[in-house]
Formats: sequence, structure tokens, C-alpha cells
Amino acid sequence: MRYCLMLDLVDDEALIADYEQRHREIWPAVHEHLEHCGVTELVLYRLGTRLTMIMETDDARFSFEAMAEAERNNPVVQQWEAQMWRYQRPTPWTEENNKWQLMTPIFHLSEQ
Repeated sequence: MRYCLMLDLVDDEALIADYEQRHREIWPAVHEHLEHCGVTELVLYRLGTRLTMIMETDDARFSFEAMAEAERNNPVVQQWEAQMWRYQRPTPWTEENNKWQLMTPIFHLSEQ
């Protein structure tokens, strides 16, 4: 399955550069967490301060609920996520107590 999620970054060039640098080599425990949860590919795109995450998952192993539970039980992943909040901001449309907001697909060329 493919999911597309969005959030915003703090509007600060130095912080954005640092955020991108941190993602050039994510922590091994974060990488392992994603793979364990069934994430087979994850790509981030940026335009200005807006980030888009495209996540490919193994349907048999992935669910947002299981991933959130695994994060709650992994102090290293919690630490990574807490550090990332230094750079990140919810979009105006982000649900309360959420970070990345799931986007709604509206068009598929293959379905035309």
C-alpha cells in the first residue's frame, strides 16, 4: 500500500538544512523500527516549508495503530521523534494530537 502524509517545517533556513542533514543518515534504531513495522520504502519531498512523505508498506504487516504502539514501546524512536519536533509544525489541517497528516488521494491515472 502507498500512503502520502504531510506536515510543515519551521520557517528557518538553518533548521531546515539541519533537518535535511539528519535525514541523510537516520538512526539505525529508527530504520529498524520502520522495517519492523512493514514500511518497505519511505521518501520525503520538500517544497519550501511543506513536507510530503510517501510511504510504501507491506499490507500484511503494516498498520498505523501497530506502528504507533511500537513507537510507544521504543525509547530511541521516541527520542528521535521528540528531536524532530524541533523542526516540524503541524499543518493548518492536522488533527489534534497528530503529527503527520494522512492525505486523501483524489486522482489515479491508472483508473482513468
